[in-house]
Amino acid sequence: MSRRRRTEREAIAPQQIRCAVYTRKSSEEGLDQEFNSLDAQREAGEAFIASQKAEGWVCLPDRYDDGGFSGGSMERPALERLLRDIDNDKIDCVVVYKVDRLSRSLLDFGRIMESFERRGVSFVSVTQQFNTTSSMGRLTLNILLSFAQFEREIIGERIRDKIAAQKRRGKWAGGVPVLGYDVDRSGPSPRLVVNAAEAARVREIFRMYLDKGSLLPVVNELARRGWVNKKRVTKKGKALGGRPFDKATLHVLLTNPVYAGKVAHKGELYHGEHEAIVEPALFDAVQAQLRAHGRGGGAEARNKHGALLRGLLRCKRCGCAMTHTFTGSRKGRAHRYYRCVRAIKSGSAACPSATLPAGEIERVVVEEVRRLAGDKALLGRVLAEAQSAVRAELDTLVEERDGLRAEIDRHHRELRRLTGSDTPRTAELHERIAGAERRLPELAGRIAELEREAISRAEAEEAFADFDGLWQGLSPREQQRLIRLLVASVEYDGESVAVTFRPTSIRALIDRRLEDAA
Repeated sequence: MSRRRRTEREAIAPQQIRCAVYTRKSSEEGLDQEFNSLDAQREAGEAFIASQKAEGWVCLPDRYDDGGFSGGSMERPALERLLRDIDNDKIDCVVVYKVDRLSRSLLDFGRIMESFERRGVSFVSVTQQFNTTSSMGRLTLNILLSFAQFEREIIGERIRDKIAAQKRRGKWAGGVPVLGYDVDRSGPSPRLVVNAAEAARVREIFRMYLDKGSLLPVVNELARRGWVNKKRVTKKGKALGGRPFDKATLHVLLTNPVYAGKVAHKGELYHGEHEAIVEPALFDAVQAQLRAHGRGGGAEARNKHGALLRGLLRCKRCGCAMTHTFTGSRKGRAHRYYRCVRAIKSGSAACPSATLPAGEIERVVVEEVRRLAGDKALLGRVLAEAQSAVRAELDTLVEERDGLRAEIDRHHRELRRLTGSDTPRTAELHERIAGAERRLPELAGRIAELEREAISRAEAEEAFADFDGLWQGLSPREQQRLIRLLVASVEYDGESVAVTFRPTSIRALIDRRLEDAA
């Protein structure tokens, strides 16, 4: 062939059009298959590009696959890379299987099209057979995209309506299971079932917060015990959760109505079909204390003026709390008092209880604690309450042990129904059985320890015998914490003071002495 004819053929040869195939799938289901939806979309795109070979179309080897990303958002890694390559002048045409693969949002699609037009990049849909090089193609594209967005919004409304209906009926509507529950998927619909070991911890966390009165001490105690958030494993085997508690996650746990057997939806509470693991009285008491203390550190964290009885002292005549207050003198000295909240709000006529000098009432309470060593009747009563607390913990542990055994039996029955099948649920059941069986020896050891743990009268007398030496060695903040460990409430009726000790007061004092000895 002559040089002239070869030049003429090159002159009329079509210009090369570099085509990128973009694929997307909203869910991750099926993406682990050898040939999945993304592969099918790319194959269709490559076939269409091959059919346009005479026009100079060539398929770029780079893959732009977004698996598990919604078309309602622009935050997709492959799409972002595609737009970067367009800005770098590496692409002349973008090919998709359907328009909604690129975007389901009319607003987002408009932005993408502006980016394409700015760089002179055309857009082609394989199944809808049009491109944006003509005005009719652009009109058709906008019409199709409007219907795609409408479909997405309708699907979203249906899903929201379904979730609302499920929650009104008290059913678990999906999501991440919380500490204390597992998800049972053996029935027609998944439901929450109690995880006995975790449920016992949840109950203990609620009691712990009610006892300590603020979030931060509970967080520190949970860290000391090594208790963490819910651990779970995804279908792909990825381990999630298991993180230490902080104030935010602890607050979420303590305010979750699921533990009281309720299901929340848009501010309304419904009776759940799952079993409650926290008694309503305990749950309500914790909510009241949280409201009183807010999200901060509680009464202890806000106690800036050394109020030893803050949160403990109550007016017996009207049932209101007595709050700590102070007044200044001409010499600049502050005089501290406790005064009934009702008298502060409504005047002295509303409550006859007089204002109490803080130093005097605090000395009375400390003296009452000191008196435990010499008052045999009082010490015997507190000792009996301490032994009752040990029995209560024993009952809780025995309940957890029996619950674990029942849980193991339930999992074994489900495994027998799944005999011959190797599914993720089978592996999950084996893992749960193993975890429960690991917990049983721990419970047996703690139960045996509690059965041996009896505080004798001699030990109780010794714990309070050197109370003065222990008390003098504490800072004001530590003194306040020790009083909160020993005393449940202090009531003043206008004439006399009544101190109620915590059942765990003797054990708390013994532990404190051991800490100081160490």
